[in-house]
Amino acid sequence: MKKTEYTSRSECETSKLGASIAIAMSSGPGHGDLLLLAGDLGAGKSVLARAIIRQLSGNAQYEVPSPTYTICHEYDVSPSVAHYDLYRLSGIDELDELGWEEQLLEGVAIMEWPERCFDTMPEGAVHIMMDSTTGEDRLITIQGDGDFMNRIRRSMEISDFLQKAGKGDAVREPLSADASARSYELVHTPHERLLLMNSPAMTDGPPVRDGKPYSQIAHLAESVDAFVAIARLLREKQASAPEIPARDLENGLLLVEHMGNGSILDPQGVPILERYQVAAEFLAELHQHEFDGEIKLEPGNTYHVPEFDEQAFLIEAGLLIDWYIPAEAGDEASTAQRASFENIWLDLHKLTGKHEKSLVLRDFHSPNIIWIPERKETRRIGVIDFQDALIGPSTYDVASLAQDARVDIPPEFEKQVVDHYIKCRTRLPKRFDEEDFRESYAIMAAQRATKILGIFIRLDRRDGKSGYLKHLPRIKNYLDRNLAHQSLAPYRDWLDAVIKL
Repeated sequence: MKKTEYTSRSECETSKLGASIAIAMSSGPGHGDLLLLAGDLGAGKSVLARAIIRQLSGNAQYEVPSPTYTICHEYDVSPSVAHYDLYRLSGIDELDELGWEEQLLEGVAIMEWPERCFDTMPEGAVHIMMDSTTGEDRLITIQGDGDFMNRIRRSMEISDFLQKAGKGDAVREPLSADASARSYELVHTPHERLLLMNSPAMTDGPPVRDGKPYSQIAHLAESVDAFVAIARLLREKQASAPEIPARDLENGLLLVEHMGNGSILDPQGVPILERYQVAAEFLAELHQHEFDGEIKLEPGNTYHVPEFDEQAFLIEAGLLIDWYIPAEAGDEASTAQRASFENIWLDLHKLTGKHEKSLVLRDFHSPNIIWIPERKETRRIGVIDFQDALIGPSTYDVASLAQDARVDIPPEFEKQVVDHYIKCRTRLPKRFDEEDFRESYAIMAAQRATKILGIFIRLDRRDGKSGYLKHLPRIKNYLDRNLAHQSLAPYRDWLDAVIKL
């Protein structure tokens, strides 16, 4: 069983711990978390419980009455929480009558005086003992196993990080998670807003090819070093990448500049052509630079930007075979179908060898592009979520922008964005071959769409994130557009033979 100790010297410090625990609850599945609070009268159990509930409500003045007389008080916060005082109960049978197990199916629970009903801790519960025998101080011991305990410990590490960064009094506000294992918080102080990136070192999954996990083959960032390095590189090129005022590389914590909430979409979520064209200009300017892939982080620490090599190219495309085909066709592809699929993509990768290479941000689309109207020219484009950057075909990011995975981009809109990029490139100094560009664009757009079809099915089937399924028709439409290019004729024939888009 894991154990963590915390010394509180005031009600304010106990409330800070409560806020950390509440954020751990917010970052979980939204149900099943059980917190058991033990300690003598006056030890601070109610102070801690009240702080948790107020943090979950988002209102520091939220009314939290004691459940001493009602035994249980339920709160319509997120996640929903039931606060129990078990002091007057005589055993587990009376608690069962209150439906505490049913509560955990829909929300979370906090129980004071758990020793009145439990001889042993329920599985997955976290037990907090508040010792008030040391005078004014409170020695708070937190024990438990499982995911809830891990989330609490991580949230406390974040609080320590903010304290060391001079932001100990900041208000923390969890933000919605993305498709990765990273999470984010908005950090408020009286004078500024920052973002907290919580990105612990990636745990390798099972080997999928040549003894290596998918993340290594696809060159996904394994630590926050990649984000720090790419942000520095982009700022050196005068791009609007966030400043990083505080970092803990070892523990995967970054405090980064909040560049605002501006979007390249309008309030209804419709793409704004002018802003997409400025984003295309940003890419045209970025592709003027040569990148050797070596970025110095600090003395003795150099980050190497990986190449978008053959294995990464193939394993990404292969997500369609591994996930999309079984889900849509109801059966796995045959050995012969797999072999022909891989040969097609090997040939396509060879074709990209003659195309222009640059820094590939890899997810350059609306969720990761911040519109900053107060800045000038292409610095109005703020970029985030670039830690998986590679050195590869420059067209990849153009396709990511002009075939935005999260919003519908009509063919004419896509044409205007791509044509604007071409116009910008032809007036800039670096040599530009439009025919090569169009071939590379079609291949990389098809590769990206193929990958995303597999990823969105994987997010549903493996990770329980069904919300991504709504994007599938759009991605299939994009792929169908790309297949019109002659270089993709073999892939078009393969898809026609195996599965209809």
